Amino acid sequence: VMGNSSEFQKAVKLVIDTVSFDKDSTVQVFEATIRVLGSLLSAHIIITDTKQPFGDMTIKDYDNELLHLAHDLAVRLLPAFENTKTGIPYPRVNLKKGVPPDSHNETCTAGAGSLLVEFGILSRLLGDSTFEWVARRAVKALWSLRSNNTGLLGNVVNIQTGHWVGKQSGLGAGSDSFYEYLLKSYILFGEKEDLEMFNAAYQNIQNHLRRGREACNEGEGDPPLYVNVNMYTGQLMNTWIDSLQAFFPGLQVLIGDVEDAICLHAFYYAIWKRYGALPERYNWQLQAPDVPFYPLRPELVESTYLLYQATKNPFYLHVGMDILQSLEKYTKAKCGYATLHHVVEKTKEDRMESFFLSETCKYLYLLFDEENPVHKSGNKFMFTTEGHVVSVDERFRTSLWEDVLPGEEGSAQKAKPAELKAANFSSNCNRVPDERRYLLPLKSNYMRQIDRMVGLI
Repeated sequence: VMGNSSEFQKAVKLVIDTVSFDKDSTVQVFEATIRVLGSLLSAHIIITDTKQPFGDMTIKDYDNELLHLAHDLAVRLLPAFENTKTGIPYPRVNLKKGVPPDSHNETCTAGAGSLLVEFGILSRLLGDSTFEWVARRAVKALWSLRSNNTGLLGNVVNIQTGHWVGKQSGLGAGSDSFYEYLLKSYILFGEKEDLEMFNAAYQNIQNHLRRGREACNEGEGDPPLYVNVNMYTGQLMNTWIDSLQAFFPGLQVLIGDVEDAICLHAFYYAIWKRYGALPERYNWQLQAPDVPFYPLRPELVESTYLLYQATKNPFYLHVGMDILQSLEKYTKAKCGYATLHHVVEKTKEDRMESFFLSETCKYLYLLFDEENPVHKSGNKFMFTTEGHVVSVDERFRTSLWEDVLPGEEGSAQKAKPAELKAANFSSNCNRVPDERRYLLPLKSNYMRQIDRMVGLI
């Protein structure tokens, strides 16, 4: 993204020369997929891109080594999908021995249902349907278990019985990237059913999780907020939201629901302003953190970046500057940036997660770099849930195999993709009008209302 080809080439060679997955090591299927498999595939796509939009990122004598590594890793993850009665994968797998004998039969919705982008890309690059097939089967299995009453999914499921162990339906930990990947799979692969599932899920989220006034920027009532509810009844389950939910305004931007995104983003930004970081869990009723650490998560920055791309309102540059200055002030350490152990006391932990560089820094950099090839090259790019750059490429929109994917039996000819639109009652504007571009994205009385709500004033 920075156009630093010598460092990129050095890193790729280091991976080719030193990385092996033939290890007696037990990994999380979800984390290994989004962090490791995704980065290998993204780098492979960048190296082999004939247009080379980021500068010369080619590798001399490159022989698809990263793709072979990705394939090797994915094959080692496949045992997670075997011997489960539902097709929903085990959460952990040993890279040498398969599923550990003492493995849990419970997994979270996001962990099992957010593998389709990486597995689908791998399948389409290799011309081997296996990987996309197992990932898609898992998504459909989860989708089939949604509540008949509300259409909502829980957050933890038993992979053998299909019984919901965690009945909380929300947008944060355990659920977040499931929704993100329904939409991003459609954007990348053009499969109509992915969009249909997303639109139905989005409608159910609006119906049961959203609280507050109907419109973001007009009318009376509380600011819009998405809460955690019981998946069967839609009843409120607790009064906290978690920092992972801050990704949702960015997803709303991708579907075209910019107005709602502006309001929800303002709420998370107000919490950031109060603490100089986002606590892992924030209790909106008590106006205090429930879980006070901040592991340098990217979600608020990601939504800020996407809102700036959609509106070009300089307000979001100020938000980015604010976040950047907080990170410099509170998290900078001798050899990197540290997790905040407590957002009030600003104590640090000796830990820097890989997503800090992969996402938090990348989205901040791109927010301020208007001329970046991501924005200017004429290519269309999408970010995986771990911030890896993937070109939206025609070759991903055609599958090279004839065998049917789960649930497609009998549909010999593919329907035309449905229109990409948000299913939302309150508003569906694709772009904020020009006359509002240089005003605050949210009217100042609503901004103050949110500031009061989080105890800033």
